[in-house]
Amino acid sequence: MADTLYHALVLNLHQPHGNLEHLLAHKEGEAKEILLAIDRIPRSLAEYQDVGRLHLALSGTLMETLTHSDFQGRAYGTVDCGALLWQLQNNRAITMLGTAYYHPIVPLIPPADWEAQVERWRGMGRRWFFHDDLQGFWPPEMGFCMEMIPLLRRFGYRFVLVDSEHVRSVDGAMRWEELCYRPHVARFGGEEITVIVRDRELSKAQESGMELAWFEREVRARTKNCDFPPLVTTCTDGENSAWFRTLTPGGGFWEAFYKPLLERARSDQHAIQPVFIKDYLDRFGVGGEVTVGPGAWNTGWCEGGDFVQWAGTPAQQDALTRVDEVSQAIQAALNNAAHLGSRHPELPKLLEEAHWRVLRAETSCNFFWGDAWVMRCHADLDQACEYLERANSHYT
Repeated sequence: MADTLYHALVLNLHQPHGNLEHLLAHKEGEAKEILLAIDRIPRSLAEYQDVGRLHLALSGTLMETLTHSDFQGRAYGTVDCGALLWQLQNNRAITMLGTAYYHPIVPLIPPADWEAQVERWRGMGRRWFFHDDLQGFWPPEMGFCMEMIPLLRRFGYRFVLVDSEHVRSVDGAMRWEELCYRPHVARFGGEEITVIVRDRELSKAQESGMELAWFEREVRARTKNCDFPPLVTTCTDGENSAWFRTLTPGGGFWEAFYKPLLERARSDQHAIQPVFIKDYLDRFGVGGEVTVGPGAWNTGWCEGGDFVQWAGTPAQQDALTRVDEVSQAIQAALNNAAHLGSRHPELPKLLEEAHWRVLRAETSCNFFWGDAWVMRCHADLDQACEYLERANSHYT
């Protein structure tokens, strides 16, 4: 067994456009639970900045909500959003991960929209978190395919999080624990990126609730045959389960699990040590080469390999087909506008209005919640088509 066991904690925070505003108006209790769960993150780590290590991904739509002055006023009294943002910006125990702005399942949306989703978030990350050197990328819902690698490298990302269910060694020679608890390189299209492998089973326990003693025993049992310093990576949402939302004193993820883990790490060098992934990579590098099959993380009964949670019904499939059709039409219009130059200065604005509505239509929530939410996708696409028609009228 390795002398030191390392733990990388990853949390994702996402709320779709208008959701928190709606909940605050119609289900105030639930909205407050979500806001307090988010606010609890930097507060819980405030006294552990020497040893706490959290990788945090925030969707663009959640950031839009938290930074909007009207919402900040409505939420004040429950959470001071301005103070929350300051704490997220300045807490040394937190490092930000890049992601896709509207939280799409990237392999399911048109490749022509991948860059806009990633670039839009990068602009927000620079503005709010002052980062030009973000190293890690969080694929929403852990939806990943190898074709994404050249794009992520073009934006400067060093590593990407992937689910253990979809990772295979290229030569087939890796033991299970080496495949799961060591970073690896994946290559596609002449580019390569480091993949960090999420332990699916431990992550499920992180989401539902676990005791520190159980976690320590489980990690040591899983890594006992490692002849290298193991990196155990757990990834879940950070605000969407009772384990993270609970208001019970001494209960929940932070009070019952993570703070005790940090206390142990602070006082015992042989305890599981939290680590930033970039620091682990700088010290220990990567293992072998892997390939990652297309897929996402598990969502209850869905294992993620076939994206059935988001594309399993005819209504979901029809919506995804329409996303692709409208996106293609907008891309064609953008190309035409580029040839027209300055003869129609209003064209770029109209097409930008159309394009970002398609990007928002691609949010995973419109598909995750099945047919009940698919119409939200169509509503954005309808608006996109209206702007596209106005733009196309300039060509006649």
